Amino acid sequence: MQYILAINPGSTSTKVALYQGEEEYKVKTLRHSIEELQQFQTEEEQLKFRKEKVVEFLKEEKIDISSLAIVMARGGLSKPIESGVYLVDENLLHDLKETPRKHASNWAAKIAFDIASEAKVNAYIADPVVVDELSDIARMSGHPKFPRVSVFHALNQKAVGRTYAEKLGKKYEDLNLIITHMGGGVSVGAHLKGKVVDVNQALDGDGPFSPERSGSLPVGDIIRAAFSGAYTQQEMISMVVGKGGMSAYLNTIDAKAVEEAAQAGSEAELKVMEAMIYQIAKSINSMVVPLQNKVDAVILTGGMAYGKWFTGKITEYVNHIADVEIFPGEDEMWALALNANQVINNKITPKEYGYTEF
Repeated sequence: MQYILAINPGSTSTKVALYQGEEEYKVKTLRHSIEELQQFQTEEEQLKFRKEKVVEFLKEEKIDISSLAIVMARGGLSKPIESGVYLVDENLLHDLKETPRKHASNWAAKIAFDIASEAKVNAYIADPVVVDELSDIARMSGHPKFPRVSVFHALNQKAVGRTYAEKLGKKYEDLNLIITHMGGGVSVGAHLKGKVVDVNQALDGDGPFSPERSGSLPVGDIIRAAFSGAYTQQEMISMVVGKGGMSAYLNTIDAKAVEEAAQAGSEAELKVMEAMIYQIAKSINSMVVPLQNKVDAVILTGGMAYGKWFTGKITEYVNHIADVEIFPGEDEMWALALNANQVINNKITPKEYGYTEF
């Protein structure tokens, strides 16, 4: 029996999953205490520790490393690349190590590469957050020093788009879709015949506010606050990512609890939820333009898409555009397995990551 192994590191955990085809065999989150992680002096030491934990997981499941057919890793913050599945090679590993944008996801490819090498199979990444298919016109921001960049929930958006197309018996590349991922951050993508030609920078840029991100803010006020002397750079960054949005208004990032309170009539929670719904719906409507007024479906996905009241309110704002489809959840492991199966079944050809200087 051949298995797909998927690896997704977080700051204090490493999520691992085994699949047989598209069927989930085992998913587990390997927790790492702060005390465990603080003992490591270098990144290499921590990577070795995390790899050993993944190997221990395989042994616990009585999975011999020789039974792995492919190893999938969550993509990190490398240079911008087009959508697809990429072979993990020395060029990719170099850029993930040298990138100035640090994130735990940068480690996934190295862990996967080492395990795959021992198993004598290939390791791949798929649709990392740096997938960049923006049209030239969408890239212009209003000032040449600050071009718009593409950082969004590409893995989930692309997987959901392909799943929806398959449901219709069509190809993802033949459809025009507006796909909105709603989790800790919110990204709204215009999928034009398989290319995300416009999307808000969901990490720390523009778009709707979310449970922990501020989204678009008045730029002048931000500049004045940054130079007022009242805040450090890190405090300003935290206002935008981590402690913005719902967190800033209500001191919580628990969207489910806030939705329940709003439904129960709590004025503060209702006001914030209605504002977030309004901003998301406004962003969805704006994506009609890059799709040239031809939209096959509006899709809502991510953790917040489980909220029926929440998605119902958004639907009321946007169902004039096209039918609204809801794919709740943000299962990155399933999305990685979906891409792995496309490689195994020769439905897609993996790409090579080219080397260029940062």
